[in-house]
Amino acid sequence: MNSPNLPILVLYYSRHGSTRKMAELLAQGIESVAGCDALLRTVPAISTVTEATEPEIPVQGAPYVELQDLTDCAGLAFGSPTRFGNMASPLKYFWDGTSAQWLGGALAGKPACVFTSTGSLHGGQESTLLTMMMPLLHHGMMILGLPYTQPELMTTSTGGTPYGASHWSGLDGNHPISDDSRILTIALGRRLAETVQKLRSH
Repeated sequence: MNSPNLPILVLYYSRHGSTRKMAELLAQGIESVAGCDALLRTVPAISTVTEATEPEIPVQGAPYVELQDLTDCAGLAFGSPTRFGNMASPLKYFWDGTSAQWLGGALAGKPACVFTSTGSLHGGQESTLLTMMMPLLHHGMMILGLPYTQPELMTTSTGGTPYGASHWSGLDGNHPISDDSRILTIALGRRLAETVQKLRSH
C-alpha cells in the first residue's frame, strides 16, 4: 500500500499576480521532490469599509486557506507582496486568528520558508521577509532560507536573498520574473520539500 504524499501548504496573497506566479514556482519546486504535493491557498482581501465583502469562494486562483490546512500540512511556504516593508494586511489578519493553532502546537516543528514581491527594487524585500518569519517562529516552525550554494544569489540584480525568494515586480506589477529569481524560487520550494522528506524519514 502506497503512503499518501506529504502536503506542503503554499499560502500567499497576491493583488496584481506577481506573488501568485512566485507561489506557482514554489509549488513547481515542491512537486519536483517525489512524495510531496503543493497545496496552493490564499486569503481574502480585507477592507476598512465593513460593508465590503469577498465571495466565499474566490472568483479565480487558489481557494481560501482554512485553519485545518495548518494542522494538516507537513511544511509551509508563505508569500506576500511588500507593504511598506511588511507583509500585506490580509495575511496579518489571517495569522492574528490562529491563536488556537498556536496553543495546540499545530505548526511546531514543521519547516517553513518565505517569499515576496516588491514594486520597487529597494522597497523592503528583506525587511518583509524577516517580519514574515515572526509569526512562524512564534508557532514553533523551523525557518529555511536560501544558501549561497545557489550561485544565482551572487548574480541576481532583480531579487533573491538568503532570507527567502523575492522578485522585483515593478510599480505596475508588469516586470516578468527574471531567470535568477525563477531559479531561486523553484530551488526554495525544492529545499523545503527535501527538508520535509528528511524530517519525516527520521
